[in-house]
Amino acid sequence: MKTLPDFLKKGNYKKIRFKVSKTQHLLIKVSINGVKGNFILDTGASNSCVGFESISLFLLNAKSSKTKASGAGATGMLTQTSDGNYLQLGSWKDSEFELVIFDLSHINEALVQHKAKPVHGIIGADILMKGKAIIDYYNHCLYLLK
Repeated sequence: MKTLPDFLKKGNYKKIRFKVSKTQHLLIKVSINGVKGNFILDTGASNSCVGFESISLFLLNAKSSKTKASGAGATGMLTQTSDGNYLQLGSWKDSEFELVIFDLSHINEALVQHKAKPVHGIIGADILMKGKAIIDYYNHCLYLLK
């Protein structure tokens, strides 16, 4: 019987490693518009997002949005969006990706209180579904199809 990694590689899945933080969050390196950042891999987040403070870092073209964000203990947060971004996780790429931009300070404050490093954003279900994601928790690998 073949191993899961062998099966997925043959099926053109791209393997992306992640780390598990002290707070049990899955941490993944992401490149947006050619700039690398640290992100939480969150299967419960509907959209991928970055914090307001990272707009210039990731060269985002931010636009206003009427959508309110909620999650991680906060509700009704103002958002912006940025479309047409180049996103890369390992060798998996998407050249026309939309991101939600909102205040991540409450998340980063909680991480720092637990002596974990702050993050630039969150990778959510939008990417996981687009890439037909398979998560191998035991081996700390995310597989995306492209």
